Order: sequence, then structure tokens, then C-alpha cells
Amino acid sequence: MISVGIDISKGKSMTCILKPYGEIICAPFEVKHTDKALSELSSMLLKFNEEVKVVIEATGIYHLPVLSFLQERGIFVAVINPFEMKQYRSQGLRTVKTDRRDSIAIANYGVDHWFRLKNYEISEGIYQELKILGRQYSHYMRMRIESVQCLTHLLDYTMPGIKNLLRGWQDSTGKDKLSDFVEVYWHFDNIAELSEKDFINSYLAWAKEKGYHQNQNKAVKIYSLAQDGIPTLPAEMESTQIMIQQSVGVLRQVNTTLRSILTQMKELAKRLPEYPVVRAMGGVGDVLAPKLIAEIGDVRRFHSSKALIAYAGIDAPPYQSETTFKNFVFGTITSRFFKWV
Repeated sequence: MISVGIDISKGKSMTCILKPYGEIICAPFEVKHTDKALSELSSMLLKFNEEVKVVIEATGIYHLPVLSFLQERGIFVAVINPFEMKQYRSQGLRTVKTDRRDSIAIANYGVDHWFRLKNYEISEGIYQELKILGRQYSHYMRMRIESVQCLTHLLDYTMPGIKNLLRGWQDSTGKDKLSDFVEVYWHFDNIAELSEKDFINSYLAWAKEKGYHQNQNKAVKIYSLAQDGIPTLPAEMESTQIMIQQSVGVLRQVNTTLRSILTQMKELAKRLPEYPVVRAMGGVGDVLAPKLIAEIGDVRRFHSSKALIAYAGIDAPPYQSETTFKNFVFGTITSRFFKWV
């Protein structure tokens, strides 16, 4: 049995190769994250006549090139949680931390936990991809909130109150009724100059074209609002229409990006074995399920519900009743896991 400890850094790694009882096959040496250097390392490992297991510590994204390169060549690679590795290092008397000593410690971990090591599964790559997509979704959701605020601020000048009558972007359908409407009717003057009958017919035709419910009562309410509303930016200003339509364009582009990310997340999540279980949870639909998995990761790594609660940081406070604690848990999960829904 040969344990290969790799201490990952950005663009390079320190590698140490050991056998049981501290027998050093290769003293710590540096390997750059290039095709040539990793090819030489993999060729060296494949030449050994004994079973070889590579142990690396998860380091954000820096370990991914080494992981994928070695696994593509059929080499066993175990990825260890940094906290677990930190606990293992703390068992020693020496606390000096260098890349060379870390690679030796990681290799020793492989020897001591040889039969517990698990080869990194492809599905774990899906969790990583989901997590990245989830972060991107969160980023663009913040951009969307800012874009909506910008658009609604402009509408307060040209169509005050219109946002209360028309719904914005919907996660499930990907449609944004408010943006679609104001792109055409960007000022109350455009509505008020029509007769009520003409606007209703125009609204119903627009709703049919865009795939929205053809609600005549809604058209009447919008027309009444346009008649009574007091815009503070004149429709005659050329910049008024340009600003609103540009805001709509930005918002639509962000919505398209969000929709694309969410579609990718759904496709990835459906390939995971726990997806049907998460999907069957109360209140969890096709949209929330991939977001939840992206945030939590592989739930199978939690040996009990208490472990999941500890991961979320919502352990029961002392001297709390069961009802109070349940409310506390629900509120904390909602704020932490669903903060970017």
C-alpha cells in the first residue's frame, strides 16, 4: 500500500509518497498544475506494483485540476474535508506548518485511514458544479433586485402605482408581465390618449400575444389608474422612453441568465439519487429542489438529522421548549438556506 499526500496550493502542489511505518518512497517535491508535470506524476504512480491511493485536502477550486487529471487516468483519489485534516494534524506535538510538512501529514493520514478512504465519486463533481451555479444564481439575483428597483423607480415617475397591478418575474414560468407591459405602454399618457374600449382591446391583444391571461377587468383597472395618475416625467421627453426601455432590456437579460442557470441546476440535480426525496418534501418544488441541494450538498454525508442541524449552525439553545426550538429551526433554515430563493 502506497499513500500519496498532496498539499494543494494555487497553481502548484507539494507531494509526498509514503508506505506504512513511515517509509518514505519520495520526499516532498513540488508539482506544478500543468499537463506535463501532472502527466509525469501520474506516470510515476501508475508504475508502482502496489495499490496506490492519493489523498488531497479540499481547497475550494484549486484541487479540481489535480483531481480530474488523476481520476481520468484511473488513479484512486480521496478528497478529505479540511476540518477533518486539521484535527488529524493537531494530534501531533509539532505545530510548525509548511507545505512540505503538510504533504507528509496528508500522506500519513492516508496510511492511518487506508481502509476508510473513499474514491472521489463523479456525483460529487455534480455537487461542486451545483454549488458554483448556485453562487452564480445568487449573484444574478442580486443584480435582478437592483434592476427591478431601478425600473420601478422610473415607473414611479411615469406610471405611478402600475407595479401593484402587474406581477413581476416568475421563477416557474420565466415570464415578467410588468416588464413586458411597460415596454409597450411606458407612460400613462400612452394609455390615457386612447378610449377605454380601444385600450381594453389593445390590452387583450397584447396579453394573447405574450401568453398572459386575457383579463378584461385588469385592463379596466389599468385604464382607470392611467386616467387618475399624475406622472412627473413628461412623455414628450425622448430620454424618458429610452431610460425605461433600457431598464427593461437589462432586466430581461438578467432574467434570461437566471432562467438558464436554473435550467442547468435542474438537469444536474435530477441526476442525483436524493433528488426525488428532496423533491417530495413539503413545499419543495422543481425550482427550490436544485437550490436546496446546491446549498446543502450531498445529504448522505450527514449521519443523522442532528449532524445536518449542526452543519446549519442551528443547534438547540439551552432551556428552550420544543415548540420554541422548532420555530427557531424553521426561521434559521429559511434565512440561511433559502436566502437567495
